[in-house]
Amino acid sequence: MPFNRAEFLQESVRLHQERIPYCTVTVADARGSIPQEIGAKALITSSGLFLGTVGGGKIEQRACDKARELLAAPAAAKAVLERVNLHKDLGMTCAGEMTLLYEVCRPEFDWNIVIFGAGHVGQKLCRLLVELDCRVTCFDTRREWLERLPDHPRLERRLVERFEDGVSSATPGAFVVVITMGHATDLPVLIALSRANVDMAFIGALGSDSKAAIMRRELAQAGVPKDFIERIHCPIGEKFGGNTPPDIAVSVLAQLVRLRR
Repeated sequence: MPFNRAEFLQESVRLHQERIPYCTVTVADARGSIPQEIGAKALITSSGLFLGTVGGGKIEQRACDKARELLAAPAAAKAVLERVNLHKDLGMTCAGEMTLLYEVCRPEFDWNIVIFGAGHVGQKLCRLLVELDCRVTCFDTRREWLERLPDHPRLERRLVERFEDGVSSATPGAFVVVITMGHATDLPVLIALSRANVDMAFIGALGSDSKAAIMRRELAQAGVPKDFIERIHCPIGEKFGGNTPPDIAVSVLAQLVRLRR
């Protein structure tokens, strides 16, 4: 069956969205007689071959075993090259050699940052974050503010009717930054987060000490559990710099990086 690149990409995206770890195996180079073409690909999960083929039989079993080994390792490299002599290493009648490229994708280890608010601070913060190894999703109700954000493969802009509508997209382990248009729009987001039953790694909200006290009181009145309220970092950011959007964005960035590391 010919290699279907569109299907391969679609299934890769689906696995990533469903947060299923997988390994892409590609025939990167070859010499002599081999059972597949250079460029052939296979998607392999911890359960085994998921899609595609690098040749079937013993070479595919070798690829599956190696891919599962990489997926199981707590600190495996993201990319590994392996050269296999089909006759000497696997006892196959083919006399060729194949170089396999293993690319490991473990979505649970991605650094996902969810930002509610594309205003002045959000604009500066997103521009800083895309320089790091993370994926950023920014929600806002204002199309014009979202359109001001930079075009970047690691930044996704999402228009919502209400800020809290974006909470359903928060994934386990995400760092969540709530910097909407003010207290009136921050509070519904925090309440929705408390009810989402998703284990976020970090939740921070913009505000002063006085705003934080009001926010905590109103969250308690709304029935938000005490342990959730205590997890909220408010005021968000490290204790340095001024009160301008760039200063605040840098202080928030510093806190996120410190906690991530």
